[in-house]
Amino acid sequence: MHFNIPDLNLFIHVAEASSLTGGARRANLSTAAASMRIKSLEGQLETRLFYRDSQGVELTPAGHDLLVHARAIMRQVDYIKDEFSQYAEGQSGHLRIFANTTAVSDFMPDVLARFLVDRPGVTIDLQERMTHEIVRGVLDGSSDLGVIAGPVKDAKKLQVIPFSVDRLVLVTPHDHELAREAQVSFRQSLGYPHIGLRETSTLFQFLKSQAQEAGVDLQMRIQVYGFESACRMVSRGVGISILPRSIAHRYADFMNIHTVDLADDWAERERSLIVRELDALPKCGKALVEQFQNLTEH
Repeated sequence: MHFNIPDLNLFIHVAEASSLTGGARRANLSTAAASMRIKSLEGQLETRLFYRDSQGVELTPAGHDLLVHARAIMRQVDYIKDEFSQYAEGQSGHLRIFANTTAVSDFMPDVLARFLVDRPGVTIDLQERMTHEIVRGVLDGSSDLGVIAGPVKDAKKLQVIPFSVDRLVLVTPHDHELAREAQVSFRQSLGYPHIGLRETSTLFQFLKSQAQEAGVDLQMRIQVYGFESACRMVSRGVGISILPRSIAHRYADFMNIHTVDLADDWAERERSLIVRELDALPKCGKALVEQFQNLTEH
């Protein structure tokens, strides 16, 4: 049995007006069209819903029963419309975001906090992933948005939205011999023990690949689980590290660390959002993209 929502709505109008003509008028239908649809509804239910006479119409017992159910159904339809109108307005919704290590640890907490505090009905699933996993996740639909740094593979299949610049720098103790240099190459730094992030971080994997391209081993003295831990290790003289400049400057105010620019072209990497189709995002997703675009460059 198939119920048509407009037919149920028409049935309610006719019942409340006690008139086929009056109900048709409320439903913006002709009387003939309304009569045909009511008869079709009675045919589906295999029962009479109205007694008809020259004065109008009156509900049958079956009609009374249907009116109770029809009103409940229409209330539920109204609830659904109301709930999804909030999604359409960007006040409700759920977004899954895959992002690299720097994004998750550095700027995204602040960005998402500002975004979520004004949208109590929005929830976000933020996951740290490797760059290739971020791209694949957006392509296959398992992620709504991706946040990466550097060139984007499969860019022709995605919309790439740059929003800021991420510059990697060498971080040393103040008394380290490389701290006297105005600029050093990554290859120069590889002659010293490094402090790196964990194996699964996007930054570690990126630096590992750059060392392999240079044909030099990346000497890891220790691998830690966060940028602050890396800076603390550097400040104690354990080794040197390659970190985002914005993060190093944050800890330089109260730790014994110094930053040196890297001469390598890849040290400056463009940060981008990637999406399959911006227009297909829910309104809350589009609002988040706009907030990213308003970020100031680090």
